[in-house]
Order: sequence, then C-alpha cells, then structure tokens
Amino acid sequence: MTFKEQIQQGIPDILPQPKPYDAAINHAPKRKEILTAEEKKLALRNALRYFDPKHHSELVPEFSDELEQYGRIYMYRFRPDYKMYARPIDEYPGKSEQAKAIMLMIQNNLDYAVAQHPHELITYGGNGAVFQNWAQYLLTMQYLSEMTDEQTLTMYSGHPMGLFPSHKEAPRVVITNGMVIPNYSAPDDWEKMNALGVSQYGQMTAGSYMYIGPQGIVHGTTITVLNGFRKIKKNPKGGLFVTSGLGGMSGAQPKAGNIAGCITVCAEVNPKITHIRHSQGWINEVIEDLDALVQRVALAKTNNETVSIAYLGNVVDVWERFDQENMHIDLGSDQTSLHNPWAGGYYPAGISFEEANEMMANQPELFKEKVQETLRRHAAAINKHTAKGTYFFDYGNAFLLEASRAGADVMAENPTLGREFKYPSYVQDIMGPMCFDYGFGPFRWVCTSGKPEDLAKTDAIACAVLEKMIETSPIEIQQQMQDNIQWIKGAQENKLVVGSQARILYADAEGRTKIAEAFNQAIAKGEIGYVVLGRDHHDVSGTDSPYRETSNIYDGSRFTADMAIHNVIGDSFRGATWVSIHNGGGVGWGEVINGGFGMVLDGSKEASKRLTSMLFWDVNNGISRRSWARNEGAIFAIKRAMEVEPLLKVTLPNAVEDYLL
Repeated sequence: MTFKEQIQQGIPDILPQPKPYDAAINHAPKRKEILTAEEKKLALRNALRYFDPKHHSELVPEFSDELEQYGRIYMYRFRPDYKMYARPIDEYPGKSEQAKAIMLMIQNNLDYAVAQHPHELITYGGNGAVFQNWAQYLLTMQYLSEMTDEQTLTMYSGHPMGLFPSHKEAPRVVITNGMVIPNYSAPDDWEKMNALGVSQYGQMTAGSYMYIGPQGIVHGTTITVLNGFRKIKKNPKGGLFVTSGLGGMSGAQPKAGNIAGCITVCAEVNPKITHIRHSQGWINEVIEDLDALVQRVALAKTNNETVSIAYLGNVVDVWERFDQENMHIDLGSDQTSLHNPWAGGYYPAGISFEEANEMMANQPELFKEKVQETLRRHAAAINKHTAKGTYFFDYGNAFLLEASRAGADVMAENPTLGREFKYPSYVQDIMGPMCFDYGFGPFRWVCTSGKPEDLAKTDAIACAVLEKMIETSPIEIQQQMQDNIQWIKGAQENKLVVGSQARILYADAEGRTKIAEAFNQAIAKGEIGYVVLGRDHHDVSGTDSPYRETSNIYDGSRFTADMAIHNVIGDSFRGATWVSIHNGGGVGWGEVINGGFGMVLDGSKEASKRLTSMLFWDVNNGISRRSWARNEGAIFAIKRAMEVEPLLKVTLPNAVEDYLL
C-alpha cells in the first residue's frame, strides 16, 4: 500500500503482525500500578472498542500484557510501518488543504528526531502526549483525509470523537486534553484516567500539534538568559549558567546558552538522551566525572569561552561540588520535568538511572521519598550559592512548588501575595514584565512545502518587517525588537530546524499581523507554499498558570482561568484553523489551563481577513487582563492598541494612593 492508502485505511481490518519492542528507541518509563482488577478489565474494554469483535480474542492478552508491563495500553502492534515525519503538504491525501496541514503537524510531533518517546506517542516533558494509543492516531489521520472544509473534527484527549457538520469559517479541529472536573486533578487522578484510556496530559504544544522541536524553547531560553544577565548587569561572555534536563524541551538549554554567549553546564541522568543531544549538535561536550567538570569550567571561565557542557549525572552533585570548590555561578535554574516528579520527571541523587526506573515502577512510595530527599538537598545547595551572589530563577517547571512540598528551604521569609518563594519564577522577574506585558510572545510558523528555501524566504520577510517596524517603535519595546531581529538574522546559521521547516520569534500583535500578512501576500504571488501559523501556549494570553505564565499577576486573580478559556473561544470564531485547550502543561496536571491555535495561510483574501482578526484578539486579550492587574507595561501596551484600533475599548484600572489604605 502507498502512504496515502495507509492513511485512508485508518484502523486496518486485517490485524498487522505484532511488532518487537525496539530497545534502541527512547521509551517512556513504566507507569505505576494504579488500577484495581476490575478497573483493568474496564481499561481493556475501553481499548477494544476501537476494534471489530472478531479481533478481541487475539488482542485481549496482548493489551493486557502491555498494561501490566508498561502501565498503559499503547497498542504497539498498530504503529505504522512508514517513516514518521512532516512530509510536504501535497503528499497527504484529502479533500481539505487545511486538514492536510494538520496531518503534517501531527506527524512532525511524532517524528523520531522531535518526539521524546515516539513509540508511546509522547512529544516532550515525559508525558506530553499527542494521542493515548496508536488506534487513535490511525483513526484521526483517516478522519482528516476524509474531511471537507465544511466539517469539524472533535478531539477528546487524543480520541477522535468524530466529524461534525460545520462551515468554512469554523475551525477544522477542536482539541481538548485532560479537561477533567476540577476536584479530580490530583496526580493519581491523571494516572488512573490515563491508564483507563479516557484522558491524557497534552502538555502544551504536544497535544495541540504545534511543537516545532527544541527550537521554540531555544528561543525562549535565549531571551531569558540574555535578560537574566542584563538583570545582574553582567556580560554573558565568561559567565556561568548552571541548570539540568536534556529531554524534549529542556534539551534546548545548552544551545540557547551558546547563542547567548555564556558557559552552560546542564546535568542529565539519562545517557541515551545526553548522547542524542550531543550527536544533534545541541551540546559541545559531554563530561561524566565531577573532577574533570570542575577543571573544564575553570578553564572556560579563564578563557571567557562560549561553551555548553553536559554533565552525565545528577545536578545536585554539581551544585554541591561547585559550592565546595567555590566556583561562582552567575545564573542558575532547573528544567527537569517536575510537573511529573513521581514518573520520570526528576531523578533522585545517589541512585543509578536504571535502579531509579526500577524503584519508580515497583516501589513508588520509596521513590517519592528519595525524590523529595534530593529536592531538599538541591534547594540547600542552591541557597549556598545564592548567598554568594548567584541569581537563581524557577524556570516554570514547578521546581520551587515541588521543593516546597518536600519541605525544602525555599519559602520567602516575608511572603507577599504572589511572592511566597525565596526565588522568582522567570516570568515574574524576566518574561512577564519584559515581554508578556508588552504583548511579546512566541509567534511561530511552519512552511508546509518542506523546502528549506521557503523557510529562508520567510526568515527574510520577517526580518524586513521587523526592521521596518523598529524605525518607529517606542523606546519601551526597542530592546525586544532588536533581540528578535538579531535572532532571525542568526537563525539559519544556528541550524535550529529539527523536523519541520519551522521558525519562531517573539513578536507583539502588530508584528505578528504584519509578518503574517507579508507571508500571505508571498503565497498569493507563488513565491512560497502554504504557511501554518501558531504559537507556544506559553504566551501573553493563552495560559493561566499561577506559578509561571501569570505569576506576575498580583491582584489575586492568578488562580483563575478566565483568560485561557476566553482566548480559545475567541480564536475559534475569529479564524483559527484549529484550537486547543488543556488542563496541565509545563507545571503539571491541575496546576494550569492553557490553550493554543493553528492557522493555515493559503494566500487568499479570506486568510488575510482571518489573520488580522484573530491575531489582534489572541494577543490583546492577554494584555487587557494584565493591564487590569495594574501591570505598568500592559497598561502602556493596551493604551497603544486602543489608539491603533478604534473598535477596541478596554476597561482600565484606577490607581489607589497607598496612604488611603
């Protein structure tokens, strides 16, 4: 069968042969035992409903075995034989170009070069899933190949509920992930529902088909590191940045450090992913011995080098040893997956990687004790460094939250509303006041032709737009504009593409709209193929996350999620090709609500109208919320937006003199 025929077939009527477990692939760890005997039967019933009853007797023992061995039913037998990657859009079958673009994006999320655990359909973060099982993937791709521009596909946590009649201006796909009743958002609730096959953790861009490999977080981390050094008033050259995690998202950190121009030490316990990142060129060197690491960093400091070093081991050992050696750390953070601390997101010190995985599955309570013990050590070592002048920030991975739950010394002595920890979230000190409040966030695009030359053309278009805009931009956003012009100019040189021909930069509503319109005109002229627009959920408006995206909201509303819900509703009727809303993402199940979108540009007047309407709303919804919280940058930005658009009228806050209170 051809590739197109396999897509159109969906779930095959004749069972494919079972596939051997490929040990060469990076696999998800075994999930903990959580279902009762009766619930295991229910999980099997749920999995088997995808298949004709004639196959049930053969599949029951196989699925039961998967559930016992891995804690989930992945349906490995149904993994496609074709290579998984983002093909040029014209290679996909279908009646809708928009649907073909979505198929391209789904396959990019599952590309072996992109996905963290591709056989378990997990893109990043240890549990950020595109689908729960391979039957869902096959059925979804079949639906997309059949869809017309007057239908909408509804996705329930990876399950394609079906195609429904709609209209051309409606989204082609509406996605929800993990949207459970609020009282059922504890970690064990997720474990149970995921094991039953009824809900999944979509992370942010994993379950919304908009992940573009590590490039997205490379850019965000580059901006963060640059602004971090600006905050401590130091040139990055020769400065030391210490962090940990080389998995899906966190693997971008050493590359970002190189672009920023500092020395980066990034610890990782998983040998396989460490060597993958080294082979991909995201890391310059790998060191496995602490003595050698100390000597190498000292030499790099002496020579003012720009170098990234992966330490194959636990980051706690690095923090403690650098303290003993009095090795000064300028910036410190952590990017392990602490939204998922008990299932592979964070590993205890003093135990080998293999022993830890065994303990995680078979002695979960002991594993939890060891993780919390390590978190206490981790925080204690950081405290010693910050006493010597290190600037430490929580990188939005729930490090401080989980450390506090473990009893670590991370709480502020004099907590104020929204500032309960010793150390700030990077959004509180850096990304919030410097970027999000002014409307700058992670705008991204994908060239559906798959041609590098199309990406180069879009880079040039975006750069020209930004250089024109900076000539008249206000002083308040000049630094943001310049950082992103420099980024886009160096994008080709830094070889950031992994998977699809994609790019990211931070832009405000004006920048996003002008760049998108310039792309649409180039498509209309036949200069480039179709372009998919999107963004990270980690943005101005898309996410309500009290310990990350909205951590610099101090009016008491940071635990509300009105903004994210309004954002996805507004995007859906203003022209998005697909929309998503998730529980979880970045900081954990039950800790955040986040939403995203995708939009296909085809060069038409209709696309121009849609992009203008939707992008303006998508950004300014968040600025208005931040303005109402009395954030000065956001008040400036929303006033400027109202001057540009007469139909925009936002409620502005009135200030109260302190002496009256």
